[in-house]
Amino acid sequence: MAASENTIEIDRPADEVFEYATNPATFPEWQRDVVKVNIEDREVGSRYTTVRKIGGSERSMTQEITYNEPPRFWAARGVDRPVRPNATVSVEPLDAGRCRVTFGLDFDGRGLAAPLAPMVRRMAAKGAPKSHQLLKERLEGRA
Repeated sequence: MAASENTIEIDRPADEVFEYATNPATFPEWQRDVVKVNIEDREVGSRYTTVRKIGGSERSMTQEITYNEPPRFWAARGVDRPVRPNATVSVEPLDAGRCRVTFGLDFDGRGLAAPLAPMVRRMAAKGAPKSHQLLKERLEGRA
């Protein structure tokens, strides 16, 4: 289980939500701290680099897609930086036009940065629901 988990229902078909929510190219459109993304591919083993605005400065981090089972489950893990994210997206169809999306997020602190991981977890847990709400609004055509 992830350190933080957030679930939201979206009035769109599961396959559309999965396609949008797990595509790193769309992250700047709904993740409030993402400035830009460079992506190789969307297959398992592919990497993408996000540039995020954190604490007034821009920081890049590279993640690797570790699991991709459309339209149900996706996962990625950080491969650089001293504090590395581990993210999951699970999409559950509720009916033909609605689904439930569960986002999991945790962080591994490496070396001297290990004590920073709990603080990063708290910051991410606080900001993630706002991004998830923006995702919902975009997909439902209200943003």
